[in-house]
Amino acid sequence: METNNILIVEDDKEIREGVQIYLQSQGYKVFQAADGIEGLEIIDREDIHLAIVDIMMPRMDGIRMTMKLREKHDFPVIMLSAKSEEVDKITGLNIGADDYVTKPFTPMELMARVNSQLRRYRKFLEKLAPQENVHVIGGLEINEDAVEVTMDGKPVKLTPIEYKILLLLAKNPGRVFSSEEIYERVWQEKAINTDTIMVHVRNIREKIEIDPKNPKYLKVVWGVGYKIEKQP
Repeated sequence: METNNILIVEDDKEIREGVQIYLQSQGYKVFQAADGIEGLEIIDREDIHLAIVDIMMPRMDGIRMTMKLREKHDFPVIMLSAKSEEVDKITGLNIGADDYVTKPFTPMELMARVNSQLRRYRKFLEKLAPQENVHVIGGLEINEDAVEVTMDGKPVKLTPIEYKILLLLAKNPGRVFSSEEIYERVWQEKAINTDTIMVHVRNIREKIEIDPKNPKYLKVVWGVGYKIEKQP
């Protein structure tokens, strides 16, 4: 399992080191900084997954530091604030912090916030990551793993043959396939009578096109074959 790197930016050395002990006990790798300037320098050097940032610090406070790091980074930021810093705390959330903990705090409270923010961040990254077995063309989406097809988010019910034809074309948007090539790829045998391809294509159109007579996705290239049109 990948180790998460956490940055603590706090001018109080005792708080920094106390938080570090608890984070390391949970398996996190910890970096320390005494102010916002040091914190940004570490972020430039290291792959940070979450930052715990105090609001009130010398040289550069937590508000300005968070504003600067948000220009390049989207990892979670948890702000530390004293009760008297309510306005600064709200400002911090407005400029990009994800959560805050009020001093004095218990280690267990901070750990719970850290774990929660990292879970959210992992889910966010998973959504951004390209999925090799999901093919998206405009509003058409085909999930090979789940063997599911949706159009504008609504499920489309296809027969096994219809699904295989649509998948073949969708994996190669813009490429024209002849009826013979589609038949041989889908049925895994030499094409003898390809009339059935036209019937299947018509059925697929009825299920995925708003106007099957004026298709947006599944098009005929007369005299050549069929293709899935690339979408902007």
